[in-house]
Amino acid sequence: MRTLILVCGEGLGHTSRCIALARELLSAGHEVHFGAYGYSQELIERKGYIVSTIPSEVTLVGEAGALDLKASILETVKKGRFLGILRIKRLVKKVRPDVVVSDSYFTGIMGSKAMKVPCYIIINQSNMEEFFMNKGVSSRLLGSLVKKFYSGAFRIVDGIIIPDYPMPYTICRKNISFDDKLMEKVVYSGPVIGSTYQEVVPAAVQHPHVLSTVGGFGYREPIFQKVINAAETDHGIHYTLLAGPSVDPAKFTQLPPNVRILQFISDQFPYIKSSQVIIAPGGHSTLMETLSFGIPVLSFPDRAHTEQQNNASVIAENELGYCLGYSASPEEILLHIKDIVYNGKFAGNAQSMRQLSEQLNGAKDICELLESCAVSRGQGWKR
Repeated sequence: MRTLILVCGEGLGHTSRCIALARELLSAGHEVHFGAYGYSQELIERKGYIVSTIPSEVTLVGEAGALDLKASILETVKKGRFLGILRIKRLVKKVRPDVVVSDSYFTGIMGSKAMKVPCYIIINQSNMEEFFMNKGVSSRLLGSLVKKFYSGAFRIVDGIIIPDYPMPYTICRKNISFDDKLMEKVVYSGPVIGSTYQEVVPAAVQHPHVLSTVGGFGYREPIFQKVINAAETDHGIHYTLLAGPSVDPAKFTQLPPNVRILQFISDQFPYIKSSQVIIAPGGHSTLMETLSFGIPVLSFPDRAHTEQQNNASVIAENELGYCLGYSASPEEILLHIKDIVYNGKFAGNAQSMRQLSEQLNGAKDICELLESCAVSRGQGWKR
């Protein structure tokens, strides 16, 4: 079976789970081709995969770390990005896949279906119109148009894959909404992550250990600094903080002895496995990785980011961690960390999610779904 995977580059969570899927497909003896752009393409190429450059579907616009989705869509339309369907058609004709997997990349759906090739979409959000709620008449109208567009796309795909736990454990459940007809196409595969718990060797850190993936730049910098301040008051808990590619760790000259700041980690899983707490925003892929390793979460969802706010609220509701706001004090942060580290808060629930993730095996589940599609079509692409 030959699979073409098209990746939305607006967030590396899409990239990491697609790489995990590609690895599973290759291990099952299948052929994999990628279409990607930007840093996503660079990351996939570094992993040794064949990648074709595809047009970016969305031009992101915003200020001070806040995404302006209305402006982003208008800018996308102005630049003619949706004309990329023609380029996708040419790519499909060149690769001749038996099936296309499009991770949150709607142009890929249009292009592959125009070439009469089966297409599955991977998403963790289906209610994007929420970005436009309570933002004026023009925004509501634009939101309505966006909803019509992606609802139409959902209706022509062969399947909708949610890379999350099945209900009622689904972390992205507040971001997912389908009518009864579309629900017939929906598959909850389970988390799709780059490494399994058993194959990861823990990082050499001092325990108890906290890993923070909240970058030290822009609008997230106050939280980054508050975590450092929290660490200062209790040297018994050790921290690794990821500053992000745009921040030089050397700028932090007076750190408490229990804090280490790194700019980048090529593989986060050893640090996740070595931690008792993960401090993170509300991004879906990071939460899937963390829960698949059975670690409770301290989530600081980005302000005005509906998807992250929803994910973080489910983390709290399912008693898998705490959802905190940007107004949280260092004392409050430390109190919640101690509750998890010393009192074992949420540990049992988080371990149950790790076990469930292992049972589901999301990448294998998707691989088998695609194999079933290829078999039902006989020889796949007609040569």
